Amino acid sequence: MDKEKEKELKKSVARFAEPDRNAGIRQLINTLVPFLIIWAAAYLSMAVSPWLAAGLGVLAGGFVVRLFIIFHDCTHQSFFKNKKANRVIGTITGILTLFPFDKWKRSHSIHHATSGNLDKRGTGDIWVMTVDEYVQASFKERLIYRLYRNPVIMFGLGPIYLFLVSNRFNRKGAKRKERVNTHVTTAAAALIYGMIIWMAGWEAFLIVQLPILYISGALGIWLFYVQHQFEDSYFEEESEWNFVKAAVDGSSYYKLPKVLQWISGNIGFHHVHHLSPRVPNYALEKAHDATPPLQYATTITLKTSLESIKFRLYDTENKTFRTFREVQPLLKKKASAAVSRRVQNES
Repeated sequence: MDKEKEKELKKSVARFAEPDRNAGIRQLINTLVPFLIIWAAAYLSMAVSPWLAAGLGVLAGGFVVRLFIIFHDCTHQSFFKNKKANRVIGTITGILTLFPFDKWKRSHSIHHATSGNLDKRGTGDIWVMTVDEYVQASFKERLIYRLYRNPVIMFGLGPIYLFLVSNRFNRKGAKRKERVNTHVTTAAAALIYGMIIWMAGWEAFLIVQLPILYISGALGIWLFYVQHQFEDSYFEEESEWNFVKAAVDGSSYYKLPKVLQWISGNIGFHHVHHLSPRVPNYALEKAHDATPPLQYATTITLKTSLESIKFRLYDTENKTFRTFREVQPLLKKKASAAVSRRVQNES
């Protein structure tokens, strides 16, 4: 795609980057109100059955994902026109989803500005190593990476780490505003949880809250993972990297059933979002449908998205992902060469 076509594509999508106050209010109502009702019902249902309470907790976890998309839009200043309104709603939904507004805003902005750039990985991204990096890495580095990319750890322990560790502490060098916001978010969440424990007890809190946190966290990590980890995803070095190609070719269109599309706040139209982050989630589908070039983006479904679990290492030479098993011969070759060098040195 030449520069003129890229410019035209961005212009075509930019017309949807106009927040609609009424649409935003409707989304807040049809997301926050059901969430609060289901959340309260889950605790009240403990008197009937802990299993019913846990089940309602799972359902509430789905609404937390949708709340997070509202939070996410607020960090992009795309949910409402008013900057203050975005900050207020973003902070409130950040407390409910356990994400500090300023910290996420910074790291996610960097993610958008560097997605697919091999020379600028490391902030707001899923960790991706290239085949060459993996082969040249030490045994310890390879082990850590393999553990990180293990589905049980990424989607099982990942939510725990995200909510209890990553989101609770500030990065080194964070500005005062960011540090304060992180601490306020944590303190507010702790106050809410403390009140729940005081009124309902520890047992009820764990039975209801653990499913909420795990389901929302695991689904959130999965959505973020699968929309950049697919067979022909886009990765280039800084000298060759292109923002539009990174958005359209490096972000998938996750075609979900309507119910799941609603719960996930249309974030399946990830290619549209990366091309124009100021398009609010409630306008992503319209932008996709009205822009023919975007309809050629890589489309994945629930079934085909499961294949992404096996994609572990990016092959920069062939522009595709590889499995650990496919790279194993290169490791054996490296080990054999090391042995040969050692024998030669000893002789």
